Amino acid sequence: MGTDRPDEFDTIRRLLMPLAGHPAARGLLDDVAVLEPPPGKTLVLTHDTLVAGVHFWPDDPPELIARKLLRVNLSDLAAKGAQPFGYLMSCAWPDSSDWTWRAAFGRGLAQDQTTYGLALLGGDTVSTPGPLTLGATLIGWGLPGRTPRRSTAQIGDALLVTGTIGDGGLGLMATGLNPPMFEPGDAEWLADRYRLPQPRCELADLIAAEATASADISDGLVADVGHIAQASGLAAEIDLGLMPISTAAHRWVTAQDNRSDALVRLATSGDDYEIAFTLAPERVEAVRIAANALGCPVTVIGQMMEGEGVTASLGLRRLEIDMPGWRHR
Repeated sequence: MGTDRPDEFDTIRRLLMPLAGHPAARGLLDDVAVLEPPPGKTLVLTHDTLVAGVHFWPDDPPELIARKLLRVNLSDLAAKGAQPFGYLMSCAWPDSSDWTWRAAFGRGLAQDQTTYGLALLGGDTVSTPGPLTLGATLIGWGLPGRTPRRSTAQIGDALLVTGTIGDGGLGLMATGLNPPMFEPGDAEWLADRYRLPQPRCELADLIAAEATASADISDGLVADVGHIAQASGLAAEIDLGLMPISTAAHRWVTAQDNRSDALVRLATSGDDYEIAFTLAPERVEAVRIAANALGCPVTVIGQMMEGEGVTASLGLRRLEIDMPGWRHR
């Protein structure tokens, strides 16, 4: 345990004030931040909380914990077609979070503030006898009337996903106490995918312009598609044979005794932070081309139809899914 444990005001002065460069933050000398949306924009807000031992390993590098805190929220903004602007943050520090730890955490925040054009606008810091607990409210700008809901998918819409599915869940396995065997180099790559999500901010404008409904994939593909289906009063059909998976995930699937069970596990594991969205079928090809040009391929994995719930298949064979994804108690 370190001996340099700054109090609340020392932490604000030494750690947080250097991160709060936007005038809206008022130098963190006030109790509020003040901002107005730019002309023609609407305010989009999201909040996520990360708890040590639940959302990250307590011994993960503090820089990566900081960046994950921002990125899980950035994923929500991207799924709603919003461009990031700033954030409010709360930190409940245990005694083990000494100045060395906090300074590294601040470097991680600074790195992703630069990457994504963010500014710290305010928040709160407290001490806690419990695990490290971090919260961030991200603020973004969207287009009026172009913030896709979960509830607006239409019968016949194509169902698409960004990137690859299942890497986060495999990465969690790779960082666990008894990790399975992976091919050389795959464990490290998958662990990085778990610790450092890749929010699809580059697709935000395309999602805003084209998606009929959308959600970020944090609890698992099947679970989050289920949220779209339930909110829209429709059924969703997913063909796991079409589900995009990484080279590392493909090698893991190939090594399993049962391919369909392995694909179900990828489709129901969390922490991918990709985007599931629906499109009018006639817009699929144009969106594919646009997404490829932006450096993030999208893949059709199914469709929306009358009914309720999510069904998964592998070609013509229907698959049974007992647990669609992660659920907090």
